[in-house]
Amino acid sequence: MIRQRLRDVRLQGGDVLLVQTSEDVLDRLRADNNIVVSSDRRWEDFDRTQIPIALGIVAGVVGLAALEYLPIMVSALAGVVAMLFSGILRPADAYEAVDWDVIFLIAGVIPLGIAFEASGTADLIATGIVAGSAVLTPIAMLATFYIGTAIITEMVSNNASVVLMLPIAVEVAGQLGVNAFAFALAVTFAASTPLLSPVGYQTNLMVYGPGGYKFTDFARVGAPLQLILTVVTTAGIAFFWGL
Repeated sequence: MIRQRLRDVRLQGGDVLLVQTSEDVLDRLRADNNIVVSSDRRWEDFDRTQIPIALGIVAGVVGLAALEYLPIMVSALAGVVAMLFSGILRPADAYEAVDWDVIFLIAGVIPLGIAFEASGTADLIATGIVAGSAVLTPIAMLATFYIGTAIITEMVSNNASVVLMLPIAVEVAGQLGVNAFAFALAVTFAASTPLLSPVGYQTNLMVYGPGGYKFTDFARVGAPLQLILTVVTTAGIAFFWGL
């Protein structure tokens, strides 16, 4: 973080700066032929008197779901409605906050997961997995699904990897006669750990270029971390939820 005057800092061609400054300084930067302002985001003032109301709504959403008065989806939707009616959230902001790419992806992949199960494909794959790995213990099979899902989530989104792997994991658990919920947890956790490549998640890509990283840097750092997570998560699921 640079806290001194920019005129005292020697910049190189291609340097990318994140600058917090006033509108006047930003105008001068735009007029400078040596600097390109790629984008700017203005600070929007907000009403501090609404902070307690917003915190109260969030606490209500979490509390109602935690105490099992309402399902989390219902309480969250009620919280959004309360935010809109109280004026804390504008309808346009709520609309812009929705990631429509993810919505359409899930809408497209969920039928694929249902088709996997309804057509017997999940059962066929599960039978092949169980037959091909008969020597594996249930906890080793749990770890195998964790690793498999973690690899798939490097190539597709975490939502899609869960939808694709979950029917197979549940079917394998049923054929082994073990806790299907434990396998569902392993798939869910693993889908949220895209650590091995820069294309696994958006934030990986955000730091890939500016940070000067190579593709192999992610695998070198992510592989040991993924191994630790595999052991800890698998053991934790087996301990707390049982097989």
